[in-house]
Amino acid sequence: MSELHKFLFEGLPVRGMLVRLTEGWQEVLKRRAESGDEFPKPVRVLMGEMAAAGVLMQSNINFNGALVLQVQGDGPVKLAVAEVQSDLAFRVTANVTGEVPDDARLEALVNVHGRGRCAITLDPQGRVPGQQPYQGVVALHGDRREPLQELASVLEHYMLQSEQLDTKLILAADDHLAAGLLIQRLPVEGVGNLEGQGRSNEDEIGINEAYNRIAHLAATLTREELLTLDAETVLRRLFWEEDVRRFEPLAPRFSCNCSRERVAGMLRNLGQDEVESILTEQGKVEVGCEFCGRKYLFDPIDADELFIPARDQPPGSTALN
Repeated sequence: MSELHKFLFEGLPVRGMLVRLTEGWQEVLKRRAESGDEFPKPVRVLMGEMAAAGVLMQSNINFNGALVLQVQGDGPVKLAVAEVQSDLAFRVTANVTGEVPDDARLEALVNVHGRGRCAITLDPQGRVPGQQPYQGVVALHGDRREPLQELASVLEHYMLQSEQLDTKLILAADDHLAAGLLIQRLPVEGVGNLEGQGRSNEDEIGINEAYNRIAHLAATLTREELLTLDAETVLRRLFWEEDVRRFEPLAPRFSCNCSRERVAGMLRNLGQDEVESILTEQGKVEVGCEFCGRKYLFDPIDADELFIPARDQPPGSTALN
């Protein structure tokens, strides 16, 4: 079962999380395979790492709304997206338009000419008119303009720039599991901020001994270990000398909110002329969900009923079924 473990290091300004996405991640890949739209292996790895990272980041900020992690650029992967809701329901997809080398890493996937970007968007639930989501954007290179080859390095850089918090992130994914370990230095909060210590968040960057020690331990975790060892074994091997306070594990899950009703609304917005043009050319309208791969088919009768006012439809119409 998919699981998220949150923990604190007693007496130290350090927190951690470990996520393992199993059946939810496998469901994503299964639906893609069934739809005949399976991604190349390096893209599947990137999507799995993004799903794990999205769950970690959403749980870290406890945000009431959707956290959307996007990587886009000028490589064969034009866009990859992971969306995680406040209840840790996640979905993930990618737009691949070119050939993907078997050994492609992040630069070769999305940052071939250095124009790749990573964006994190927080979209509040029940957003009022005029309210805009918050978005932070970071380039896919380090301080010396060197291309970053791992998503984990990009997100560590993002957290350092946006929150002034040291973060260590280990990510890994294969066709069975998407997993991640996050270690982060805690900010000064509460009374500390009232006493004017808030800037110590920035002053502590890179020099907090407790964080540096624990981050060094976390960095010894290999991708293979993250993918093959259970959560108990990982935490025991890494932090057996530390006083770790564990919390009740949470259960992330795959979920896609696509529906025939939503697709019907999209087709209505497209317009009757455009829909009829597709029918003339193809004899049907088929729409596939970019996130879960589910196909929605509208034959000529279904398409006609889309543009008939509800009051004029015959009883028992199946226009949206």
